[in-house]
Amino acid sequence: MTRLYKRFEIFIASFFFLLGLVLTTIYGYNLPIIILVSIGTLISFYGIFIKAVQALRFKMASIELLVSIAVIGAYVIGEYFEALAVSYLFMLGHFLEKRALQRTRRELEKLINLKPNQARLLKDGERMVSPEELEVGDIVFIKTGEKIAVDGSIIEGTALIDESLITGESLPKEKTVGDTVYASTIINSGYAIIKATKTYENSAFSKIIEMVINAQEKKARTQKFMERFSKYYTPFIILLSALIYFLTRDFKQALTVLVISCPGALVISTPVSIVAGIGRAARLGILFKGGDTIEGLAKSKVIAFDKTGTLTIGKLQVSSLTPFGISEEELLSIAAAGEFNSEHPFGRAIIDEVNSRNVEILKADTTKILTGKGLRFTINNIDYFLGNQKLLQEINPPLSDEQEKAITQTMPGASQAILLTEKEVLGIIWLKDRLRPEAKALILELNNSNYHLTMLSGDRKEAAAAIAEECGLQSFEAELLPQEKVQHIQDLRKELGPTIFVGDGVNDTPALVTADYGIALGAQGKDIAMETADIVILGEELPKLQDALLLSKKTRTNMKENIVFALLVVIVLLVGVLMNKITLSIGMLVHEASVLLVILNAIRLNKYKKHKS
Repeated sequence: MTRLYKRFEIFIASFFFLLGLVLTTIYGYNLPIIILVSIGTLISFYGIFIKAVQALRFKMASIELLVSIAVIGAYVIGEYFEALAVSYLFMLGHFLEKRALQRTRRELEKLINLKPNQARLLKDGERMVSPEELEVGDIVFIKTGEKIAVDGSIIEGTALIDESLITGESLPKEKTVGDTVYASTIINSGYAIIKATKTYENSAFSKIIEMVINAQEKKARTQKFMERFSKYYTPFIILLSALIYFLTRDFKQALTVLVISCPGALVISTPVSIVAGIGRAARLGILFKGGDTIEGLAKSKVIAFDKTGTLTIGKLQVSSLTPFGISEEELLSIAAAGEFNSEHPFGRAIIDEVNSRNVEILKADTTKILTGKGLRFTINNIDYFLGNQKLLQEINPPLSDEQEKAITQTMPGASQAILLTEKEVLGIIWLKDRLRPEAKALILELNNSNYHLTMLSGDRKEAAAAIAEECGLQSFEAELLPQEKVQHIQDLRKELGPTIFVGDGVNDTPALVTADYGIALGAQGKDIAMETADIVILGEELPKLQDALLLSKKTRTNMKENIVFALLVVIVLLVGVLMNKITLSIGMLVHEASVLLVILNAIRLNKYKKHKS
């Protein structure tokens, strides 16, 4: 209703402005025309004057105060249409400014509109409820084409789910019993019965919305400076206008100085860029926690990476097999029998490899964990052992030269799982955490952009060195405890300046907090990362780091463009007034046009395209 009223008010004010322009141009001033122009001025000026008075109550000299003095002054010297023109153009400028600012917030509005509207709750039958009504433990049924209403775990069904909103991944994922799902994602095919693990208010999607809203309210350093600047700038302009009148006795010129010196474009030059930049980043799956973050990231030239889960996939995989006297499939089949119910990373990696090859898993009769060495299991009355070299030394089976050479060799970044019996060694399974496919290209791009890059890892030195060499990092530190990572970040900052730390958002909390700008990768559903990181990259897409860096630079450049443009406009107008080349109404028109141009320049950030390596 308020928006409709404002539009109606603009329409009426525009009617009086155009009518006044025509009548004063043809007939000049007479009583009926002065009354008509005054009505138009009253409609346009009322809101401006109220805001000026309200600001004065708090001892603030606002832009509205400058305009109010100019409008009242124009009436005093008999320039009635000038008064209407100044008030109308200021009113129209603010209306258009708000309309344009709404465009910069569209990215956020698109996110909010993706919120699920209802949920099918399986409780006392089946009934539709709003997502906000769901509680932890509730069971929800989601069909094909519907949005998932709450974060939870699938307890029945299989579905192809579009998670691009949360993870940024373009391809849908197939999920089944035991898998985690997120609110606002969409089931493309299949169905799922989900047990809620969080309320909707605590869902990953709600946290994303909350973070973006808070970020757009959090001010950048430049924005804070500009607001402090305008606080002193307005009184200065009033004094300057008074000085000009004292020296020239030209009241109209002094009023024009007031109008054209309004710092409107200057004041909004920074926040409008921040809002546009943060909104665009959110749609790309990059969440900045504030204007100071998106501005400051552009100035940082030092990046420290965590290894596991950041540069690497964060999951052990079988990298190579060395069987002795049996096939690779037999080696995996026997090993998988022992690891079938294991939660150890080695065991999960072996089972994954077996499943990917469609190898039949033998059934173990008994299984026993040998702490710090591996495990012992029995198949058809034969005892098998799977473990490390400590276990091999303890069992001490005879070794051929080939076997001894294979066991003693090292594979960069890889670990061994040796399968043996009491009589012989059957084979070696090599496991390693693989480098993300996109990591090498990203590191190359960052090196070419003159960033100082390093890796801080808690892993073994051999494993860290292998990953650093594979992805092209010249510098790394290994076997670091969390507090040692913190110390390294502090040293980097002291030596090279503001430092960025990129981690997986779970075990890197101290480093994320210590760094000038902590970036959590793939942190959806990880509350601690959402809370501690300055920037959250949704999904497992490491290249989004480059998008975050580029978008922050473009936002900072956009801010500078706006500030320089706004200052130039004020200077040019001021010179024009002092040379008696610019009238009161023309000055206001140019001023309002400059405000709109600043906003339109910021809107260009919404067209930023995702970076391609």
